[in-house]
Amino acid sequence: MEQNPVFSYIKESYFLGSKLLNEMASNANLSENEQRKLEFYTQQYIDAMSPTNFAVTNPEVMQQALDTNGQSLVDGLKNLLSDFEKGRISMTDESAFTLGENIATTKGSVVFENEMLQLIQYAPTTEKVFARPTLIVPPCINKFYIMDLQEHNSYVKYCVDQGQTVFLISWLNPTVEQRDLNWDNYVEDGVLKAVSTIKEITDSNKINCVSWCIGGTILASTLAVMAKRKDDSIASATFLTTLTDFTDPGDLRVFIDEQQVEQIVQKVDEDGLLKGRSLATAFNMLRSNDLVWSYVVNNYLKGQNPAPFDILYWNSDSTNLPASMYNFYINNMYIGNKLVEPGGLTICGEKLICGTSKSRCTSCPLSMITSPPGKAPLPVQN
Repeated sequence: MEQNPVFSYIKESYFLGSKLLNEMASNANLSENEQRKLEFYTQQYIDAMSPTNFAVTNPEVMQQALDTNGQSLVDGLKNLLSDFEKGRISMTDESAFTLGENIATTKGSVVFENEMLQLIQYAPTTEKVFARPTLIVPPCINKFYIMDLQEHNSYVKYCVDQGQTVFLISWLNPTVEQRDLNWDNYVEDGVLKAVSTIKEITDSNKINCVSWCIGGTILASTLAVMAKRKDDSIASATFLTTLTDFTDPGDLRVFIDEQQVEQIVQKVDEDGLLKGRSLATAFNMLRSNDLVWSYVVNNYLKGQNPAPFDILYWNSDSTNLPASMYNFYINNMYIGNKLVEPGGLTICGEKLICGTSKSRCTSCPLSMITSPPGKAPLPVQN
């Protein structure tokens, strides 16, 4: 680009325009919430208008079109039409992965199922295993196999190779008919049922838990219910990228205020569920250059197919959330932040008296552990 004065001019003009727009946005005299949204959407506009996102202002695209006699543009149009049918941008070569063959391959079997979940028990790989089993609670907004990708990056395999007796929840992918499933169902018929089933199968009176994302929020709610019921079946819990205090939800704040949530809730009520595709789009916007525009350029302008990438295959395999559950979650966690408020929530008939605030509740009988940065978490065993 530097060698061509036209493209160099376009690039520098874009940088100057971007700087001006960002300065104007940052100097706007708005409320904190509106200021945050203005700056976010200004950056979204700047990212979208990058010269690299358009064929005639991207020198690599133009050169490739010349080198292939236009075939790259034809291939890009085919990719675009294919993604129109899918309703989403392809981020990986989805044909490269098959569940049970080269992804989610750790040997296991379903030992229990109900309307909320299937409970998978994994085969041990060591001669001896710890007596205390481990339950993994994944998020319910994607499929369970984020914890069991390929052999070299499977958390499940890591655990069984360490002598763990591992159980993993695979949450349901709800339909409109299941719109009334609520947060209580995920706690009572989900985690609590999994815990009682594991205790029965293993003849163990205590288990360890590992959770991630919204799965961790569900587990935290479960622990609070169990504390109220004086149930100490869970000996330890490890939380990975889990929010329990929603005071600062990060960049997601631009999508979450009372006015926007009211509109989302109304839409979810009409549809009966929150479609996983909508949720994935919102998350992709938080890193639009990496998760949107890079694929627009690669797939549609250059006519190339995305490379195989297991975590992006999983990321594209989204699940829905029932309307009742989602509306409770968004209003009571993100808007009300009631999980950290003593007495703020009643779950499964129990008024939560201790919450899960940043400071550890010394009266809670449950032992919480976390892992140091960069270390793979592993529940403590007795």
